[in-house]
Amino acid sequence: MDNPVKLEILLPAQAELEEIARVHMALSGPQSARSVTNEILSAMKQLQQFPLSGPPLRDAQLSAGGYRSILAHKYLIIYRLLGDTIVIYHIAHGATDYPKLLNTTFFQ
Repeated sequence: MDNPVKLEILLPAQAELEEIARVHMALSGPQSARSVTNEILSAMKQLQQFPLSGPPLRDAQLSAGGYRSILAHKYLIIYRLLGDTIVIYHIAHGATDYPKLLNTTFFQ
C-alpha cells in the first residue's frame, strides 16, 4: 500500500502493552522491557503497510468478524481492518485463550 492506513490502539490493548513492559522490567530489566515493547510497536507499524498480513483467527466466530493476529515476540496482536483504520483490540501472550478473551470482551 502506498498510503499507510491509520492505527488505533484501544485502551485494553494499551493497558496490556504497559503491563507487558512492567512485567519485563521487573523480571529482566529496562533493556528487556524496551526490546519487547519496541518489537510489538514495530509489528503494529508494519501492519500499517501490510494490513492483511496477519492470518484470520482460528476461531470461526472471530474470523467471520474479520479479526486477525500477528505475532511479536511471544505476544499476539489481535486486530481488525475497519475501512482505512487498523484497530488493535488486544495484545495477549501466545498461550492466552484469546477466543475466550475476545468473546468475553466483545460478544456479550
